[in-house]
Amino acid sequence: LNNREIIGYSVGDKKDSKLVEEALYSIKYPLKQIELFHTDRGLEFCNKQIKEILSILGIRRSLSNKGNPYDNAVIEVTNKIIKKEFIYQKKFENIKQLKLEMSEYVYWYNNIRIHCSLGYQSPIKYKEAFLKNY
Repeated sequence: LNNREIIGYSVGDKKDSKLVEEALYSIKYPLKQIELFHTDRGLEFCNKQIKEILSILGIRRSLSNKGNPYDNAVIEVTNKIIKKEFIYQKKFENIKQLKLEMSEYVYWYNNIRIHCSLGYQSPIKYKEAFLKNY
């Protein structure tokens, strides 16, 4: 939440726990450093498989309140941005193409796209400045 950086993601044709697991394991940072995994109450998040993975990794699970999207506002806004700037602008021939272009989009989003909430800096530039002053 500190810098709005996308640190993990996955792409697939089904919204299920496998997709969530792939997103978790795509994170480049040590997973043991993650203290909290906050999500809405979607079935892809609220299941035994994800609960077990988080338990093994020592990550606490936090679920938003029922019917309250404001509990998960940052991710809701991020998903809206991704859909508007990327998904709805293109037609993908297959999942392979979507994965490749999503990777390019995430790089652009994290390194080039500026965010007014970050003082008109990219997430990476904001993080670098934050860590320099920390």
